[in-house]
Amino acid sequence: MRLPIGLPKFTSFVLLALLTPATVAQNVILIIGDGMDDQQITMARNYLHGAKGQLALDTLPIRGAVQVVTLDHDDPSKVIYVADSANSATAIATGKITSRGRISTTADTDSDLQPITVDLKQAGYSVGIVTTASVTDATPAVFMANVSQRFCENPEMMVQAKIGGNWYANCEDDLIAKGGKGSISEQIARSSVDVVLGGGSKHFAVQAEASDLTVLEQAQAAGFSYVESGEVLDQLVNSSDDRILGLFSPSTMPVRWQASGGVAAEEPEPSLLNQVHEYLGDVTLPTPVQCEPNPGYGNTPPLARMTQAAITQLSKRSSQGFFLMVESASIDKQSHARRPCGQIGELLQLEETLQIALNFAANHGNTLILVTADHGQAAQIIPNNSLFNGYGIPVYTPGRLQRLITPEGSIMAMNYATNEFQAEEHTGVNIPLLANEQGRGFVPSFLMQSDIYGIIKNYLLAETR
Repeated sequence: MRLPIGLPKFTSFVLLALLTPATVAQNVILIIGDGMDDQQITMARNYLHGAKGQLALDTLPIRGAVQVVTLDHDDPSKVIYVADSANSATAIATGKITSRGRISTTADTDSDLQPITVDLKQAGYSVGIVTTASVTDATPAVFMANVSQRFCENPEMMVQAKIGGNWYANCEDDLIAKGGKGSISEQIARSSVDVVLGGGSKHFAVQAEASDLTVLEQAQAAGFSYVESGEVLDQLVNSSDDRILGLFSPSTMPVRWQASGGVAAEEPEPSLLNQVHEYLGDVTLPTPVQCEPNPGYGNTPPLARMTQAAITQLSKRSSQGFFLMVESASIDKQSHARRPCGQIGELLQLEETLQIALNFAANHGNTLILVTADHGQAAQIIPNNSLFNGYGIPVYTPGRLQRLITPEGSIMAMNYATNEFQAEEHTGVNIPLLANEQGRGFVPSFLMQSDIYGIIKNYLLAETR
């Protein structure tokens, strides 16, 4: 910009300041409800606000449907139709489709994929990751690490680590000694991410590969300030602009709610006569329950509190703006365990977190809020009394059932029937993508999951908007 010749130096400086456009920070807050398809959203809406009520999610003005695509691990030229959190979150973080279990690596060549967080840090943005899972779990990990299997969370889990039954993790080629980047926790410790909050302290307490230091000590040596409680987190955020690693539980953080007495969904009990013929006898359904506080939740920092702390810290660390990924993880984990109250309580945490994001966006323009899931999950709402009962036929679900007494005084029945194993399976349904008004022109009505990466990149990194 040229100014008139002959103006005093101070006057020229003032005019230049007034005429030069101020840099306006641009931010993206990506909220992922793990396993949060429309069944889970409807369950939460019914229980929290009633069938005629409305969630904060429902107020977002833009909604798209997302197709989740997964490659076959054994034959990457083919697709399969049900994802896990590792490959689906990888699609969001890198824009590339891969196979289940992979943390930002390709299905065909096991090559590393660069997460968008790296691009954004290089462009001057601050970056934060917040989750109610372990920070080494699949969804947060894909934004900070590259490894061939999601279960290689710490140095002791890299080679033939027993996960359960006859299931082993093996990431030998990812060892630092073999030219790899090491375990997920080690990569987080070395990452340039500004804020990492969640569970998973046990994965940082172990000795790092070929080092006298623990992974946590490596993280601290790399510049992270470590906190273990919400109170200390608040103090640090109020007193400094340090990079923060907050680990508030050994693994997944405790959930807020449970069913009465902590029971999970149970199988209906058909009478002997009904076992003779499906038209005869009767069936005893599980006793209806209500949601109650989980005694194990204790002083666990709520997701909204961690999110507020992350937003505050990220805003201090870059005037250009920030990217924040927030995961409400136990919608998925409690569905695996057939515990709808845990799911609903976790979705309530997502709602509270969304409100924090909306409040921030209302006071800071140029903040895109995206809310999505990584995949669908078990749990579907079914009739409390089968339609066929009206014909005198004692029909009942072949799976497990939990019947919730809602605040409306009705009973909402949730069915879990993907298998007979100890944990339910994911499902292959479309998932939602919702956005605030900033998403207009960026979020189409239908998209591939990998397109979410492009939405974030175009919003923050496009030369012209």
